Amino acid sequence: MLGTTLLILLALLGLGIPVAAALGLLGMILSHMYSFMPLNLAMGQIAWTSTGGSFLLLTVPLFVLLGEILLHAGIANRMYSAVTKWVSWLPGGLMHSNIAACALFASTSGSSAATAATIGTVAIPQMEKHGYDKRLFLGTIAAGGTLGILIPPSVNMIIYGVLTDTSIPRLYLAGIIPGFILATMFMLTILIACILVPRWGGEKVPANWRDRFTCLGDLLPPVVIFSVVIGSIYSGLATPTESAALGVIAALILAAFHRRLTISMLKASFEGTARTTGMIVLIIVAAFFLNWVLASIGLTAVLLEFVQASGLSPMETIVLVIVFYLILGCFMDTLAMTITTVPVVAEVVVASGWNPVWFGVLVMLLTEAALITPPVGVNLFIVQGVRRGRGSLNEIMIGASPFVLTMFAFIAIMVAFPQVALWLPELAFADK
Repeated sequence: MLGTTLLILLALLGLGIPVAAALGLLGMILSHMYSFMPLNLAMGQIAWTSTGGSFLLLTVPLFVLLGEILLHAGIANRMYSAVTKWVSWLPGGLMHSNIAACALFASTSGSSAATAATIGTVAIPQMEKHGYDKRLFLGTIAAGGTLGILIPPSVNMIIYGVLTDTSIPRLYLAGIIPGFILATMFMLTILIACILVPRWGGEKVPANWRDRFTCLGDLLPPVVIFSVVIGSIYSGLATPTESAALGVIAALILAAFHRRLTISMLKASFEGTARTTGMIVLIIVAAFFLNWVLASIGLTAVLLEFVQASGLSPMETIVLVIVFYLILGCFMDTLAMTITTVPVVAEVVVASGWNPVWFGVLVMLLTEAALITPPVGVNLFIVQGVRRGRGSLNEIMIGASPFVLTMFAFIAIMVAFPQVALWLPELAFADK
């Protein structure tokens, strides 16, 4: 049954059918093949309960809108210029700026696609101007963009929390340290590459201490947004949903301060939010229906019984799950992969003794790896789109490959030392 399910799903995706439609069709096919009841009749109720029944999901369009406002208000451009003045002296110059700017923007946007597109739009024009190696430079943008779903606030973490009934505040705290460790490891990868092959590092962008201190104000917006969103949650002033709304208000105030709060800016932000949110909601509805069908026909229970009967140790189970996600991520959209697999896989992993908060961070890392692994690495296509098709997609794939290896190394660290993710939430919630 499991093999049939995967084969049908891959076949539907291979035919180029949109992800939401493929998931819905798969649910209907499995219902027809394995159920004695017409499960498709419940689709309307599932569509309502999966979206309208969860107040937490309201954070999705709010965080998308937050990122859109920061992009269209030009705040990201100023932030990138400021970061450049502080880190461009390192071997690799602006490639370090790409990672650092992605990490900062990730702390406000909650989306990997938005992070890669925003920083790519600002950074790519500098690539040829300063003589950087194209492949590695583009790879830093694709890899840095993945931080958008690991460093809170993260849309994908919210969806994981809703699917597994895991605390969003704990997930957010769990993602902070891994997010910034991974960003540091990305920068070390650049440093090593440019020391070994100095010509990849391009020209250094000159900056004196006066320039650096003058531009500090341009680094404040992401700090303000992060403080408002995350600070309001842990101070008890707001729920995660309310904190997202506060973040949008803060972004509007920042846009007004920079005199970019215009009708055209708001229109562009609302249109981008509507497109992205519509795609996400369709995938959520279809995936919830598919998950309900899988549970109804007994596949979830069969898989859980199989793992428990196989006698696999907790470590063997998690290694099997990691391999499964790495392979699936090569062929499936990351959001759909998360929504489709997490309800089933998380139950198996938690039953093996692993912490659900830790597993949430691990899922984000595995999803990040999927974003830059061909043939369906979304960030690879986003960066190629930002450079408007000039050059080959293979250049970005080659440039991103060292960072895929860096991710694999960090995944191994996370498995060996779960406290990397769990220390901060356990410290914050020690008395609860």
